[in-house]
Amino acid sequence: MAAKSIIGSFSSHGAAQPGIPCLYRSQVLPFLAPLTTIRRASGLSKSSKTSKAREAPTKKKKARTDFKRDDIKNAMQFSLCDAMRYIRAFEVGRQPTSSKYELHVSLKSLKNGPVVRNRLRLTNPVDTSQRICVICPPDSPIAAAAIKAGASLVGEDTVFDAVKEGRIEFERCICHSDSLQKLSKANLGRILGPRGLMPSAKTGTVVKDVANSVRNMIGGSEYRERLGVVRMAVGQLGFTPEQMQQNIKEFMGGLKRDMSLLSDKITKEIHEVVLSSTNSPGFTLNGDFKSPTSVSTRELATF
Repeated sequence: MAAKSIIGSFSSHGAAQPGIPCLYRSQVLPFLAPLTTIRRASGLSKSSKTSKAREAPTKKKKARTDFKRDDIKNAMQFSLCDAMRYIRAFEVGRQPTSSKYELHVSLKSLKNGPVVRNRLRLTNPVDTSQRICVICPPDSPIAAAAIKAGASLVGEDTVFDAVKEGRIEFERCICHSDSLQKLSKANLGRILGPRGLMPSAKTGTVVKDVANSVRNMIGGSEYRERLGVVRMAVGQLGFTPEQMQQNIKEFMGGLKRDMSLLSDKITKEIHEVVLSSTNSPGFTLNGDFKSPTSVSTRELATF
């Protein structure tokens, strides 16, 4: 009977009829409210839950402050003679002076730390065909001494004009300290700078004794750390194992000295040393000169 009175309490237009009990909205809503809440909760789809999970913020990984290095404990490593033997197999048919041995030294180093750079003249020069330009007063004793030491081009205004015209016929450039002001006024930095040829006191190419600098540059090589790796040519393909050993020792000794001169707060460690050539892959060196299975050095000395 109660159910019949509830159903019959509303007409088709929703108005109350006289003589029949009526339930107002305020009386009906408390009964319908729980049902409405349950219906909404059960209406959440699986896709909406997944999208909310995706929107949840994830923790960002901290950026590395040093360069990532691979573990070389289980990597194949070679003696110097074995590495030279395999490298020469990749260079068959090439002239002994056309390809170079290159040493790649991987360092454990910070990304934003100072880099190691220097110039080194090896006992067995790798490239003796470098053309050196000396900026100094022409027809002066300084120019005469530079030419005698091996410079291929000397002068001031003639050199400046040739560079501006795009005729850069040299691989190294030295400036005498008295000609530095003229060099600055010539505004050649935008041309020589990107090529690494602009003389500066920081790189040791603005000097007073140009003749001595020219002699040291002939056969010398530069190295600079890039992305935690130092690369430098250490020999020609026709070098003997003994010559290669001597050059590598000198290069590694100079590199270690440069690293020791850095600040005490900056530490750099040698992680891996790789020997390669112009057309060969790299071979990790183990520090030995020969292995029990190495061929004789006489065979490697003949190319």
